[in-house]
Amino acid sequence: MTLILSDRPLHIPDMDQSTTELIDLSALKIANCVGCFGCWTKTPGKCVIRDDAVGVYPRIAASDRVLYVSRVKYGSYDTVMKTMLERAIPVQQAFIRLLDGETHHVQRAVAPKQAVILGYGDTSAEEREIFRQLVARNAKNMNFAQYRVEFASEDAVEQAVREEVASWARS
Repeated sequence: MTLILSDRPLHIPDMDQSTTELIDLSALKIANCVGCFGCWTKTPGKCVIRDDAVGVYPRIAASDRVLYVSRVKYGSYDTVMKTMLERAIPVQQAFIRLLDGETHHVQRAVAPKQAVILGYGDTSAEEREIFRQLVARNAKNMNFAQYRVEFASEDAVEQAVREEVASWARS
């Protein structure tokens, strides 16, 4: 499954909806993670907060190709995307493993992913570098087999997404 997770509405007319799902997080009701760890202890693999996030994180886990589209804010994902990624913690277990000499959570049936992270907005070179470092640090916990970070201006986001989706069709 291919998944596009966006923090804003996107219009991608040439997208094959039978193989690709587009989720506009800005249209969903997603509460902040409260750090209760209920997804590890009370209801393993399921968040105890019952909102739209419970329908999104299983799709993230099942996808083998993802495109994250997020405004870059202070070198990080903007609020909508960051909130969703924090709420996706049920796809991991509380148990820790060593991976490349670092400690990381054990995954719960999370497909390895080919990922593209498209950051947009008016960002400085320093913010872009911080964002690249953040994605690199998160890549192992998000089970990225390979990933690429791209940047676009706010006006060019939809075109960048269209080009990425077109490249998927060619591969």
